[in-house]
Amino acid sequence: MYAEKISSFAPLPLRIMAGIAFILHGLPKFGDLLGTQGFFASVGIPAEMALIIGLLEVVGGILLIVGLITRITAILFTIEMICAILIVKAGNGFMGQGGFEVDLLLMSIAISLALSGPGRVSIERDIIKREIFPKISYRKIPDKNLT
Repeated sequence: MYAEKISSFAPLPLRIMAGIAFILHGLPKFGDLLGTQGFFASVGIPAEMALIIGLLEVVGGILLIVGLITRITAILFTIEMICAILIVKAGNGFMGQGGFEVDLLLMSIAISLALSGPGRVSIERDIIKREIFPKISYRKIPDKNLT
């Protein structure tokens, strides 16, 4: 019982650190939106996606930190990181300049949050009293005897 209570806090540091990381990656996109759009176009991503990705990173980062629509945000971040790795960074290798190690780490955190939900100390749990996008519950389906 005690371990269950403690483990319900596990998503909190992941949410906070991932949220900060995404915000810090999203804000510069607005500082030079034309440059970001040019970069996106140069790697084959529609230039209009720069604004959408920037908004996802900043707003989504805030949502992760406060623990609101955590699972949906985490799924969107997972998709974003898969695309960033495959489209932009795969050719740069795992580590070093332009490597995808940070993207892979953020994707892993996003997957963990999509699976675990917001945990304790979140708007969903403490104010709304339920998850916006609830966890999947599995019901055992009885085996049918066909004979």
